[in-house]
Parts: sequence; C-alpha cells; structure tokens
Amino acid sequence: MSIFAEVLRWFADPVHWDGTFGIPNRLWEHVQMSFLATLTAAALALPVGVVLGHYGRGGNLAINVSNLGRAVPSFGILVIAVQLFGIGAPPAFIALVALAVPPIVTNAYVGMRDVDPELKEAARGLGMREHITLLRVEMPVALPVIMAGIRTAGVQVVATATLAAVVAWGGLGRYIVDGFAQRDDVQIFAGAILVAGLAMLAELALAGLQWLATPKPMRSSLLRTDRSGADASIVLIPAT
Repeated sequence: MSIFAEVLRWFADPVHWDGTFGIPNRLWEHVQMSFLATLTAAALALPVGVVLGHYGRGGNLAINVSNLGRAVPSFGILVIAVQLFGIGAPPAFIALVALAVPPIVTNAYVGMRDVDPELKEAARGLGMREHITLLRVEMPVALPVIMAGIRTAGVQVVATATLAAVVAWGGLGRYIVDGFAQRDDVQIFAGAILVAGLAMLAELALAGLQWLATPKPMRSSLLRTDRSGADASIVLIPAT
C-alpha cells in the first residue's frame, strides 16, 4: 500500500478525530497559539512602526534591529526560553511572538513613511490636528502595507507553531514530533498536510482582511510583491 493510501486511512480513522489527541482539539490548540502570538506581536510592534514612520525618525535603527531579530532562529529563542520558563506553552509563545514582530515593525514603518507628504500637508492645511491626521489620513493609506506585514507574520507563525510540540505543548506539530519518536511516517505525513493546509487557510483569511482594510478607491489597484530584504510586502500601485 502506498504512503498516500495509508495517510487517507489515517484520516478516515475515527480515533484520530476524537478526544484530546484528536485533530479538532490539536487544530484548535494550533490556531489559538498562532492567533494569540500574532495578536501580541501586533500589539507590541505596530505602535513602534507607526510612530517611527509617522515622524520619519529612527526608522533605519528600527528596521536593522528588526532584521537582527529575524536572523535569530526561532528554535534558538525556544531553547533559551525553555531555560528561563521550563517546558510548555510559555517558551513556544515567546518564540512565535519574536518571529512575528520583525515583519510587522518593518511594514508599519514603511507604510507610514511612504504616505505622500503632500497629502499630510493638505490635511494640516485644513486644520487637522496631528493625531487626527495620523488616524484619518495616514493610517487608511498605509493600512494595506501594514496588513501585508501582519499577513506575512501570521502565516509564518502558523507554519512555525509546530515547534510548540518540541517543548511538550500541543498543536498540529504534535503529530510530527510524535511521528518521529514512533518512527511513524504516516503520522508525520498527515501532520505535515494539516499544517500546510492550515497555513494556506491563514494566508487566504489574512489576504481577505488585507483586502477589507484597503480603502475602496485602492482596491482596484494593481498588486505587486516587493521582495526587498526578507519581507514579502504588498505594495499598491494606483490604477491609471
């Protein structure tokens, strides 16, 4: 019997859909960890990126620090966190947050920095205060690029959350780690399919949120991928 047929039999087995070790529970654990890590990273990174981009100061330092953080492997952070907090959810959570912060900071800064200065001057000329200009003029224009950073971070977190199983936590990575321990190739393959499928769903969901965050006049704009550095940022080109 081929590996694919065995994987199909694994998914068809009711045992794998029930209880603590069942797919629904492992899926919920994975989604919960990924969502909370991305949300926490956004809460930490967005204010930094938005403020620096708004004032146009300290951006290079922020991006360099962000790139430095990206260079540190998540597994290395996980090992250090285990030494500090022991095994379980906390070290995995810290590693995932650290993974998600760099793209969010970078995109928030770039999105705010690239808002047309004439647009900001026009808003100030109409008598808008600084915080009103930030919230009602700059943020809506920069929001698609900011959301691209969150989108990148979210998908990376979903794909990397399998590391949580290494420190005795749950999630879909449990199937991969346990499969290696038991030399069960079918379980490893099934776990990989589940993680890949969830990552694709996360990409589609976050792409939808990015589209909703884009002001209606900009939704018909052409999209291109800016692959400068290690980020995949979505840059909007106004339609002519």
